[in-house]
Amino acid sequence: MLPLIVFAVGLAYSNYRQDRSDATQRVLETVRSMRLVLDSEVQRMTGGLQVLALTNALRDDDFPNFRRIALGFLDQYGKGGLLLISDRKGRLLFSSATEDTASLPRRGHLQTVEKVFATKAPQYSDLFTGAINGRQVLTVEVPVLRDGEVIYDLCFSPPVSIFQQLVEKQRPDQLWTVSLLDTTGTVFARVPNPGETFGKRASPSLFAELFRTPEASLSSISLDGVALASAYTRSRLTGWTVAAGVPESSLIAPLWRNIAISSLIGGVLLLIGLTFAVRMATTIARGEMLHNLLIEELNHRVKNTLALMQAIAVQTFRSASRDERTKFEGRLGALAEAHNLLSQEKWAGSELRDVVARALQPFLLSNPDRIRMAGPDVPLSPRLAVVLSMIVHEIATNAAKYGALSNETGRVTLDWEVIADTPKPRLRLIWTEIGGPPVTEPVRRGFGSRLIERSARDQLGGEATVDFLPRGVVCTITCALDETR
Repeated sequence: MLPLIVFAVGLAYSNYRQDRSDATQRVLETVRSMRLVLDSEVQRMTGGLQVLALTNALRDDDFPNFRRIALGFLDQYGKGGLLLISDRKGRLLFSSATEDTASLPRRGHLQTVEKVFATKAPQYSDLFTGAINGRQVLTVEVPVLRDGEVIYDLCFSPPVSIFQQLVEKQRPDQLWTVSLLDTTGTVFARVPNPGETFGKRASPSLFAELFRTPEASLSSISLDGVALASAYTRSRLTGWTVAAGVPESSLIAPLWRNIAISSLIGGVLLLIGLTFAVRMATTIARGEMLHNLLIEELNHRVKNTLALMQAIAVQTFRSASRDERTKFEGRLGALAEAHNLLSQEKWAGSELRDVVARALQPFLLSNPDRIRMAGPDVPLSPRLAVVLSMIVHEIATNAAKYGALSNETGRVTLDWEVIADTPKPRLRLIWTEIGGPPVTEPVRRGFGSRLIERSARDQLGGEATVDFLPRGVVCTITCALDETR
């Protein structure tokens, strides 16, 4: 019995090691997904600013007319946003907060202004104290060009609450700790305890690793003093970092539970076995004639006890493993649900064209003609609208990273049709890329590809196929249409 108990404990520990490895990988995939969402939001801001930089009012120094356009831009971000225009030396020429620019101080964080004039490219600041409102802010800044030269710095300071809301929506569950950090490792959005940690440097254990590699998994201690199995990834666009972790206690609790169950059952069976052995030994002592019979009976009972213990250990392991697998799958469902929450209620009962256009909006800011959409009017149920918007966003994200949207010449065609010659009408979407980088089939599928396939199969009852053709990637999604009112 003692070797069996040791074996059961070893089995539970092996299960814990595997579950911990799975949890660490899950955390890493989660921060990668959150980084894509963060980059998408920042790209949307950047694209909007670049459009403002091209307005005739700004290029002609007509600031009164530009104010009306600027206020329209700020309305989509709610209260707290600030739009500024400054020259190379940081002198403010325009502020959305006031028309009296003469009394305004010089721009804060001049390093970013200098980078805009030097690189002629968008720049993203670290957290700093704004000279106008005295609050800690982040900025997205783009150059205003005239005849190929930078004449102004167009600066947008979004409400920091935007990033806090993003973190809260993307958080898989209440046990997770999620943080957004600037390039210096300073927290500008976090759950839990955002108020106590805003503007603070990352915990020493995380900060020590933060600048060694762009992405890593590690064990760390949070600012709240909680031991975490964590991971982080840095955005190439902004240099900001997304970090997340799950408490070590939530991972080790199943281990102690399994050890306790195995030890309890093993102890009970060991006690039963010892009691039975004592009684059998007493019986054997009564007479030599029953010696051989009793030995055979004892062997038979011990074999049964060993078989029972082995079955209980295996069953205990199976139960724990299935439970962990269920938790794992449930948390993946919660992220899909977090990207879905970004635009919930916007697509309920809407047309397919509206759903696709909204999902592709971040990728159309710089050049709306790069993606052509064609197909009939197709009413979607809320379920299909949510899942299809997520799949289209995931495909576009892959194209922006590796495909036709990753360069200046690539184009995408998105066609769809309704197949009516089946018992239930089916929808077929075809995403076709041309003009992108040379296409090579990846060695292994990434998180995004698996997400697309699983969503199409499990949530839509259809399928998703990806063909890596020489001229570009072609992705085909088919699914059954729900009845809509």
